[in-house]
Amino acid sequence: MEFLQLVETLRSFEASPQRLFGTEGLRLGRRDPDPQYLTRLREAAEFIADVYEGRRHAIFLREAMTTSDFPLLFGDILDRQLLGKYAETPSTIDNYITMRTVRDFRQAKLFTVDGAESTLSPVGQREEYPMEALSEGQYVYSVSKYGRVIPFSWETMINDDLDALKDIPERLGRAARRSEEKFGTGLFVTSTGPDSTFFSNTNKNLVNIANGASTDNPALTIDALQQAFIVLSKQVDVDGEPIVIEMVELVVPPALEVVAENILNATELWLNTNGGLSDQQLHVANWMRRRTRLAVNWYLPIINTTSGNTAWFLFASTGSTRPALIMAKLRGHETPEMFMKSPNALRIGGGGEINPMDGDFDTDSLEYKLRHVYGGTQVDPKMAVASKGTGAV
Repeated sequence: MEFLQLVETLRSFEASPQRLFGTEGLRLGRRDPDPQYLTRLREAAEFIADVYEGRRHAIFLREAMTTSDFPLLFGDILDRQLLGKYAETPSTIDNYITMRTVRDFRQAKLFTVDGAESTLSPVGQREEYPMEALSEGQYVYSVSKYGRVIPFSWETMINDDLDALKDIPERLGRAARRSEEKFGTGLFVTSTGPDSTFFSNTNKNLVNIANGASTDNPALTIDALQQAFIVLSKQVDVDGEPIVIEMVELVVPPALEVVAENILNATELWLNTNGGLSDQQLHVANWMRRRTRLAVNWYLPIINTTSGNTAWFLFASTGSTRPALIMAKLRGHETPEMFMKSPNALRIGGGGEINPMDGDFDTDSLEYKLRHVYGGTQVDPKMAVASKGTGAV
């Protein structure tokens, strides 16, 4: 893939100079995106692409790094490359975890109000209207910093081993996305299975006989998915009114992807039922494919070492007003940020600051830092159901 295509968000058929240089990406340089800067940025990207692809020798890059603004341009390109790989790395949690932003690192509170949504009471002539109280609840969550530092040696630049430098933002971008995915997965599973504080008979959100299913923790099948829909549909609010859920996310581990795809992509369902005097078979259009979207979560078996390859989940889609789970980002820092350590040495006899690519005084190394800020919490267990997939309680 061409380097200029690699530093955007990026799919090759979407890449363009306007999208590449017309919006975000000035985090390291922190300059206004004026036309002159964007022109220099494009020229720098083309120059670096030539070096990466062998059309220019790395010595020209080292010489370019001595100019006044090239380090900022170079950092901007690396930052865009980071964001591009971050955006490209697959993620599933956005489909069933509601995303929010917070202003700072202090605890944020999500207030919920329930009540007064039941059917209206009749009011007789000259009678007072009945009064109904509201109940309030709150959930507390906060965000934290995550990150790492990667050193890049001066010898690497001298040896023209630029693939190592090119690889750094790609690796950090993937690391940021994977960190979010693992954190979000950890909100609803533990090493022993579905989180027992969230999925329980008390919350009536386990697919088992106690909650109206025909089997305890069934393996994923057409019948089991129907039972999960039934369990989810039985949830009611504090007034005893039904909670209407139109779309759901079926969340499965990689081991169940084929089973889930076969269920949701079937064009017709053939169902056995005991009706009348003999067994009957129903042939119906696969209504589940209209109500269900599939999310294959690769971290389920990584975190859930007990039933990670068999457990599966239904979540209400994130458009619901009652989120099952929430993740938050720090406002103004919603995406991972990349930083380059400033050199802390002076060249004797040369005067002034040294070439940033000459590195640190103690080790001659360049250091790149990734910072990412996020957090989250469980909210409403009525918006999800789970089955361990083991066929036992």
